[in-house]
Amino acid sequence: MPAAFARWAARARSALLVAMLAPLAGAGWAQPLSVVDDRGRTVVLPAPPQRVVSLVPSLTEAVCALQACGRLVGTDRFSNWPASVRTLPKLGGLEDTQIERLVALKPDLVLTATSSRANDRLEALGLRVVALEPRTLQDTERVLGQLGRALGDAAAGPALWQQLQQRIGAAAARVPAALRGQKVYFEVASAPYAAGEVSFVGELLARLGVGNVVPAAMGPFPKLNPEFVVRAQPDIVIGTARAVAEMPARPGWGALRALQQGRVCGFASEPWDTLVRPGPRLAEGAELLADCLAGLPPAAAQAR
Repeated sequence: MPAAFARWAARARSALLVAMLAPLAGAGWAQPLSVVDDRGRTVVLPAPPQRVVSLVPSLTEAVCALQACGRLVGTDRFSNWPASVRTLPKLGGLEDTQIERLVALKPDLVLTATSSRANDRLEALGLRVVALEPRTLQDTERVLGQLGRALGDAAAGPALWQQLQQRIGAAAARVPAALRGQKVYFEVASAPYAAGEVSFVGELLARLGVGNVVPAAMGPFPKLNPEFVVRAQPDIVIGTARAVAEMPARPGWGALRALQQGRVCGFASEPWDTLVRPGPRLAEGAELLADCLAGLPPAAAQAR
């Protein structure tokens, strides 16, 4: 009898221990989480963060796309998607982060860019800071994976990226074959700054089958001499609706055949965000571009 009782007691203790540990394992708390950010720093999180501040719009969007929007407690002033984040406390930007307000929110994770001036101070105050700055499509894939791991779901990032890839491929299939290889001027700001071949925008255009007037050697988002654009004579011009409307009045730009022939894609501010943020809405951006490209008038024959 004593031996039987001892075996029963041992089984009971084992069952109780399993019952106690099961909720912790299910919540992903069995082991700390470790993420290497774009500064090369390893950030250890004792548990999946429940109070997240994001200071980069593309990272805000990624958190929400990874089904963790409810964990956000504050964002930068530019984060505006999805609509639910617009009501969160706005904490400035990368250059003017409102440190005291941010600390008062007691975040257990702050998402920021490598270029943010606030990073060192936030870490000095004891906050866990993960700096991520996607610049290419490959970077975006990597960042989604890192965020998924940081949020406690390592499979979520790769799964989301696979969905984006499928949608971008479907968008590319809608671009008319006649546009393949035609050169695009994609203006990101009116100085003018353009998206070059090596930017995530340039890579997205390449996925859609069109070319770029800004070669890789000029960098991802170079400032151009306006005469460069006139000499390049792009087949298609893309920018904000306001910029495209103003372009014909720029000195010499009236000679751009793309403007003369209406071979332009001008986007309002809200859809424009999807094109210039390297995050989970890239596929939506590809679809917007494909729809515009498919609706362009054919290029007129050039006079000889």
